[in-house]
Amino acid sequence: MPLTDLSLPELEQYAPNREEPPDFDEFWAGTLAEARAHPMKPSLDLVDAGLRTVEVHDLTFPGFAGHPIRGWFLRPYGVVEDLPCVVEYIGYNGGRGLPHEWLLFASAGYAHLVMDSRGQGSGWRRGDTPDRGADPVEPQHAGFLTRGIGSPQTWYYRRLVTDAVRAVEAARVMPGVDPSRVAVCGASQGGGLALAAAGLAEGVAAAMVDVPFLCHWRRAMEVATQDPYPELVRYCAVQRHRIDQVLTTLSYVDGVNFAARASAPALFSVALMDPICPPSTVYAAYHHYAGPKRMQVWPYNGHEGGQSYQEVEHLRFLRDTFGR
Repeated sequence: MPLTDLSLPELEQYAPNREEPPDFDEFWAGTLAEARAHPMKPSLDLVDAGLRTVEVHDLTFPGFAGHPIRGWFLRPYGVVEDLPCVVEYIGYNGGRGLPHEWLLFASAGYAHLVMDSRGQGSGWRRGDTPDRGADPVEPQHAGFLTRGIGSPQTWYYRRLVTDAVRAVEAARVMPGVDPSRVAVCGASQGGGLALAAAGLAEGVAAAMVDVPFLCHWRRAMEVATQDPYPELVRYCAVQRHRIDQVLTTLSYVDGVNFAARASAPALFSVALMDPICPPSTVYAAYHHYAGPKRMQVWPYNGHEGGQSYQEVEHLRFLRDTFGR
């Protein structure tokens, strides 16, 4: 995997102007107000996952338009105190999978809410949440990026980002969670959703953003060599008359714009040989992030990033942030 983007010294200076629609804040305030009209009353069903040290609940909470969103809620077994909670989002076309795939944070003494991604979960880990808001009448390219992309109101990622914000709100009312200590995290698409939640949700105390997707779209479409960003390129190559509208829609869900509204301490990571989420798109979001921040660089890795090495950094960051 060769370097295909800017050099590290160039990346450390790369802070492009944001492409932000004038009604960005109004759009998201209205979208979230509509979602919040549905009371946040999550349901929890205890699951026998065969684990002795971790308690697992099957979670359902109301997301966009009140649609039921599935997830897992895990806690260290037998602990009665209110704990910090990590809300985790999943990469592109992955789902919540099975409970034993999510042992790290509960084993480290944190509550852990894993959000399923609506309509996804048939690519590499199973999902269980349908996309109830899908509109099949508009042409789209295979995948999720162009689903409803003719308008920011109908675009798939309006629904998914709203779900991500509502997941934070669900975590803050979970039994045994300290609502003042909720962190968000994710890699790739999950990292982009963590950025969105950090910028839009109330009460986010920390953010862990790894090799984030959904950032600096125009640049990503020009330099990414592996999907998902090329889905948009292939769509625009055919739907030539829609390019301006596509770029407008994308600007409403851009991690660069969400980053400018985030204030929680953040740990980012970037992989300099990443062909999927180019390093320049990650640094664009990083440099616009408004809160305290640190970047972990993996110089010889692709989109896998730091993997278990980055998990060590997560635990250190959480310990420093939450004092446990």
